[in-house]
Amino acid sequence: MKTHNASDKPQKIGFLLIDNFTLISFASAIDPLRMANQLSSQELYQWLVISEHGKSVKSSDGVEILADVSVSNAIDLDTLIVVGGIDITRSYTKTQLNWLKQLDRKGVALGVVCTGAYVLAAAGLLDNREFSAHWECIPSIKENFPKANNNNHLYSLSKDRLTSSGGIVPLDMMLALVQRQYGSELVAAISDMFVCDRLRSEADYQRVPMRHALGNTQPKLVELVSLMENNLEEPIHLDELANYVNISRRQLERLFQKYLNCTPSRYYLKLRLARARQLLKQTSLSIIEIATACGFVSTPHFSKCYRFYMGMPPRNERLNSQKSFGDKQRIFLGNKATEKNRHQKIIPIEGQPTKLTPHLSQQEPSYGSVIIYR
Repeated sequence: MKTHNASDKPQKIGFLLIDNFTLISFASAIDPLRMANQLSSQELYQWLVISEHGKSVKSSDGVEILADVSVSNAIDLDTLIVVGGIDITRSYTKTQLNWLKQLDRKGVALGVVCTGAYVLAAAGLLDNREFSAHWECIPSIKENFPKANNNNHLYSLSKDRLTSSGGIVPLDMMLALVQRQYGSELVAAISDMFVCDRLRSEADYQRVPMRHALGNTQPKLVELVSLMENNLEEPIHLDELANYVNISRRQLERLFQKYLNCTPSRYYLKLRLARARQLLKQTSLSIIEIATACGFVSTPHFSKCYRFYMGMPPRNERLNSQKSFGDKQRIFLGNKATEKNRHQKIIPIEGQPTKLTPHLSQQEPSYGSVIIYR
């Protein structure tokens, strides 16, 4: 596999819209490609919007998107991304599954955003593979397609699979794709234009709401966890927590041990440490400030707990987070110079270039001249 050069022919990416697809995930996936073309002043990517019959497809919020081609006329793609949405178990068709299998046999890289993983799994194209999907869709995939291996990461990239959870996570995944194909400098420039301060990595996990994980079977446990999550800076004593939901301290401990395989005090501590990790990676707050914000009475105690459960001291966590952006690059936006971090190198996806007519939006000028000094 090789990294693409600006002189290479454009990568051809198709977006298969499934009925009731989520518009925000679709936009988050396609706009980084447009911006990559604009900022590089070259046609690095071409894209096609695809539907089963070449007609418009209605999104979950009622907005209809007109497809460029039908599945039968979408040929010579390098990558195909399935855009899922709500009611995914009843929204795809057998024709779409058969077409995806054909693409896989031809060596086309397959990707998904939001709940699109359900469609790939239904086609047997996630068997014995790790994948990412929106947390709301994961239980049904596990139940119906046990060979598919969900990792609960925000997104996952491999040689021939690009799988993402929902919301705006596809933005992170597509920036990672651009990075592996055309480098960190371009990604830093795109991030500037999108006012995106941090590129989330494949190692980041999506948070699954406790209410969804437990359903309606344990309302008191859901309430307890909610109280903990909303009181991290000043932790509530376990006896008080028990009183809030009208159970005994012993019942509280049994609930956590039975359903979360953890004592309530340890679970509470892990919530606070998870919040601390988020603040270390995403803010410039000092370690002392973070310790206070997460309910620790002293910085040494915070550091000791963090090292024990996270495997490294808080200072190292912050340094590692900064390193993940790589060496700083000088980027000029017009006449204004800024410093942006470079991201780690990722293995590129191979693809065979073909000839497709680009959208008008791919030919638009950038709304700011960007000169990248190499």
